[in-house]
Amino acid sequence: MESMKDYEKELERSFRKIGEGDILTGTVIAVSEEEVTLDLNYYTQGIIKVENLSNEPDFDVFANIFPGDVIEATVVRTDDGNGNIELSKKEANDILSWDKFKEMMDNDTVVKVKVKEAVNGGVVAYLEGIRGFIPASQIALDYVEDTSAWVGKEIEAKIITADRKNEKLVLSGKAVAREREEEDRNHKISMLVPGSVLEGTVESIMPYGAFVSLGNGLSGLVHISQICQKRISSPHEVLKEGQKVKVKILNTNDNKISLSMKALEEEMVDTKTAGEVEEYISNETAGTSLGDLLSKFKF
Repeated sequence: MESMKDYEKELERSFRKIGEGDILTGTVIAVSEEEVTLDLNYYTQGIIKVENLSNEPDFDVFANIFPGDVIEATVVRTDDGNGNIELSKKEANDILSWDKFKEMMDNDTVVKVKVKEAVNGGVVAYLEGIRGFIPASQIALDYVEDTSAWVGKEIEAKIITADRKNEKLVLSGKAVAREREEEDRNHKISMLVPGSVLEGTVESIMPYGAFVSLGNGLSGLVHISQICQKRISSPHEVLKEGQKVKVKILNTNDNKISLSMKALEEEMVDTKTAGEVEEYISNETAGTSLGDLLSKFKF
């Protein structure tokens, strides 16, 4: 049940004074090819002409605006000649969007934008109706030579520059792609079991060890102390790039893969020794005396 206080609030909203330049919030109640109609909780409705919705070229009102959407818009005229308040979402965007962009940038918010055109050095996409630039070096993980191939594609991106004064909005798809790649890599690493033996390829050799490619986009480090049993001053003494090796996973701490070749050598030695002892004992009869055993050794 609505109380008298609720009615008082409705009446207060209905008779509040509205002037040009005010920013109002309304709910979309109708969408047409020419305009969008808003419920302003006022005695009259708000109208936004399609050309005042966005700076985005070829803006499709039916694909972007729906009944129930909440829109902020600036008052252009308090009476459009039909008793409605004429509004502009574009003008409100120019004022309000930069605060949103700053907040998005501070919070590392991921946004989805559609590339509209290729320009010198990158591509253009629109966010909140504001023109944004994505440099060719920031479209994907690798530098993009043919930027025109990205026109019409959707990109997940982050805001890396939001300069209100110079109206400069710069986005990066690379930042999101790198993040996704890192998440995928960490997931793959989490599936590795310490103690497992894998075959890999030596991809690079450093003074402190060798990096071994394990396939599936993963590589791990064999520290110089874990290359072999004998002491070496350089991994180059034992390994060369492109060499196939077997390695044992020591650990995956901090999402870094630590490997060992030395551990496999030690296991082979232990297995060989155990086999020799077993073979030696199996050749003796149950009645072998201590004297018989000792006679096999030279003193």
